[in-house]
Amino acid sequence: MLFREWETMAKDVLTERGFQLIPPKKPIDQYPNNFNLVVPRSACPECKHQITAFENIPVISYLFLRGKCRNCKTSISIRYPFIELLTGICFALCAYQFGFGWPLLFSLLITAYLIAMSFIDIDHQILPDNMTLPLVWLGLLLASQSTYINLTDALIGAAAGYLSLWSVFWLFKLATGKEGMGYGDFKLLAMIGALVGWQKIAIVIILSAGVGAIIGGGLLLIQKKNSQTKIPFGPYLATAGWITFLWGDQLLEFYLQFSGLR
Repeated sequence: MLFREWETMAKDVLTERGFQLIPPKKPIDQYPNNFNLVVPRSACPECKHQITAFENIPVISYLFLRGKCRNCKTSISIRYPFIELLTGICFALCAYQFGFGWPLLFSLLITAYLIAMSFIDIDHQILPDNMTLPLVWLGLLLASQSTYINLTDALIGAAAGYLSLWSVFWLFKLATGKEGMGYGDFKLLAMIGALVGWQKIAIVIILSAGVGAIIGGGLLLIQKKNSQTKIPFGPYLATAGWITFLWGDQLLEFYLQFSGLR
């Protein structure tokens, strides 16, 4: 949907400026014009068999179908049950941490968004504004009711989260002439800051940098790529932010004790 929107905007701008557009050799996708999160129904990308409700039960349907399309027997990516299982486990941990109530409901929504954004970033190295920015405002609105933290901590946390990576971005660019990360990372950390507060921003950055160095370095070695290969930072930020969101107080206490500040 985003690529379609960007393609339409690009065409409008170029047409207004008098450029003659050449029809693309290949359309951006094979889906009909009426395409959103509701319609059309999910279908096998190979044979277009529409997925029934019975075939769409998380994890269970994959096991029942033995990982293959019911109609054409094309293999179904293991990514589907993996994300479904990951989401279920994260939801269970949220329920254990927050118990029944509004904090749990919003934590499930935030968790689902973070998982979706992480895999979008892995695939396309983008963090869409229409996913990051609404969560920034949601975090601030929740803070106005002291759902997780108070409003002052959330406001400073959002600003500190954005400006910390923004500063690193510009220092790196001035020093090397290259862009080390995308603007979506700034907005994602701003959203996390609005949820966990300014006091825990350092924990998020340390966790994400540590995990990113270990996993990212390992992937470069496994795939035999050089250090110039772009690695999405969003998944590491999202993981660190989610862990801090659930267990930030315990992590902050450990950090203060470990650093000798308490």
